[in-house]
Amino acid sequence: MTRRVYVLAQFKPKPGKEAELFEVLKALEPDSYREQGCIQYMLTRQIDHPSATRNEYPIVFNEIWENADAWAAHGTRKQIQHFFETQVQAESGLVEDAIVTAYSDEGYHYDSPVYE
Repeated sequence: MTRRVYVLAQFKPKPGKEAELFEVLKALEPDSYREQGCIQYMLTRQIDHPSATRNEYPIVFNEIWENADAWAAHGTRKQIQHFFETQVQAESGLVEDAIVTAYSDEGYHYDSPVYE
């Protein structure tokens, strides 16, 4: 078990804007990988496959952070804030909706050791 945080940032583009949104999001990868605590920051797009269902959020960042503090720090970067302000919150943005969820690999009631 770790203190890692696993994040899925899912994006539903406005109609006809999927390819353009993918490129805008792809530009966030290089600097994010340079952040302290970033283990993985990979942009993916939904594909058709017989073993998978499709949903309305075809673009997803699959992120792994060393801990919650590293992920929180990521959200304070000007580049990330600018993206959310101009593409998610702004009426003229490319994103119709976004869902960001965070996960842990620790079980419930895990008796984690305390290091001092």
